Amino acid sequence: MNAPPAAQLRLLDLQALDATLDRLAHRRRALPEAAALEVLAGRLATTHDEVVRAETDVSDLTGEQDRIETDVQVVRTRMARDQERLDTGQVGNPRELENLQSEVVSLRRRQGDLEDKELEVMERREESEHRLATLRARHAELLAEEADLRSRRDQAFAGIDAEASAAAAERTPVRAEVPADLLALYDRIRASSGGVGAAALQHGRCEGCRLSLSPVALNAIRAAAPDAVLRCEECSRILVRVPDSGL
Repeated sequence: MNAPPAAQLRLLDLQALDATLDRLAHRRRALPEAAALEVLAGRLATTHDEVVRAETDVSDLTGEQDRIETDVQVVRTRMARDQERLDTGQVGNPRELENLQSEVVSLRRRQGDLEDKELEVMERREESEHRLATLRARHAELLAEEADLRSRRDQAFAGIDAEASAAAAERTPVRAEVPADLLALYDRIRASSGGVGAAALQHGRCEGCRLSLSPVALNAIRAAAPDAVLRCEECSRILVRVPDSGL
């Protein structure tokens, strides 16, 4: 393959722009803020689930407390009614009086049990409400941290994207100056060689693989026509002659 020396030199300009675009793409993918957001997303999801469970606990305990309070009120009402019957002497039958007195004692015991249970539930509810408040505060802090990270990530993205847009705009006319067959070869090699399709020959060394060429290879290059498209004997990348090639 042959191509004008000027077109081959432009291939080095294209390689530099492609390397810049690759570097920017890697920088965009590897932003610390983006990685931190992924970790934070897991913490947010976990904390959200904990908040939901704590809300459910508070709701369940509130319902249980309400039911106990209702039961206590029922017992108090019935006990007040029975006590009034006893106090006003409405019951004259000795057996009925004994049963009524026994019921009052039983109701008083039932009221005590319910009030003890209510106190226990109230304590558990207070603990759950405290835990819920703590979890909500933690979740709010994580949301604030997420907003800050998103802002910093988006600012970094904007800077990277601006650089990439400028490099892409510069790249288009450079590609147009490279012959189609040489461009196709460059693209194919770049895709299979870590993003480097063309490299300069400087001081007898390929700048693609950083290896010095053998004397035989250098002699072959010296004998090659100026428009001959050369390949590195070590890495097979397109080798472009420059003023300080060492020939």
